[in-house]
Amino acid sequence: MPTIRFTKEKKEVQVPEGANLRQEALKAGVSLYNGINGYGAKLNSIFNCHGLGLCGTCTVKINKGAQNASPMGFLEKLKFKGLPTPDPMLATVNALHYIGNEDTLRLACYVKVNGDMDVETGPEFNVTGENFFS
Repeated sequence: MPTIRFTKEKKEVQVPEGANLRQEALKAGVSLYNGINGYGAKLNSIFNCHGLGLCGTCTVKINKGAQNASPMGFLEKLKFKGLPTPDPMLATVNALHYIGNEDTLRLACYVKVNGDMDVETGPEFNVTGENFFS
């Protein structure tokens, strides 16, 4: 059974192979809806798409074991490229956040766990980073 380590929460859970990362995180009591650098967390916990992949609020960074996640699908790529979505503001934020993190940033609702991984929930949005205005 694969093991998911949630680094910020210091939690480790074993899940069946092919399990959905969002569902397993919520079962383990891990909050995926942290807002942008902590702002808007309460709103995001209420007003999210509940795993349909429409909002982008369940963004996680897979620090170790990204190769054990299911491949990024078409809709997830669209979400990170900042193309029109139900929430254009969040789409823009995700697109800017994605620059420089293309191999590790994912939407938890789309990820199927196929092996061990270290996951950072609510990765910081770096507005002063070298890649921000790329």
